[in-house]
Amino acid sequence: MLKKTITYTDYNGVERTEDFYFNLNESEITEMQYGFEGGLAQMLMKIINAQDAPAIIRVMKEIVLKSYGEKSPDGKRFIKSKELSEAFSQTEAYNQLYMELATDDKKGADFVNAIIPKTTAQKVRDELDDTLKEISAQ
Repeated sequence: MLKKTITYTDYNGVERTEDFYFNLNESEITEMQYGFEGGLAQMLMKIINAQDAPAIIRVMKEIVLKSYGEKSPDGKRFIKSKELSEAFSQTEAYNQLYMELATDDKKGADFVNAIIPKTTAQKVRDELDDTLKEISAQ
């Protein structure tokens, strides 16, 4: 789970500093993996190799909004919904985060690595390595 502190100016001109939470669990990653032909890692490699900036930005937006949620007060649940994601997407905090991730490859990669479980991150890295080897062998 990633806790991201964002300072932004709201639409009333008030500067705010708030904590926002992002997380993707293994079941969500698995669902995303099987939601793309050839898997998530292969789809990302195709986009990167084609240098398809609009596709990269669309995927980053999807990842940010799918990972956004709120922790329950007791810490037992990480609550996500379309309504929460949509509400977050309408804030200046989202705008700042999105622009940061969309314009800085390293920050985008660091964000993704921070929101997925370490075991899942290693599996995705291994799959990306395998995909890269396949591409270079062709």
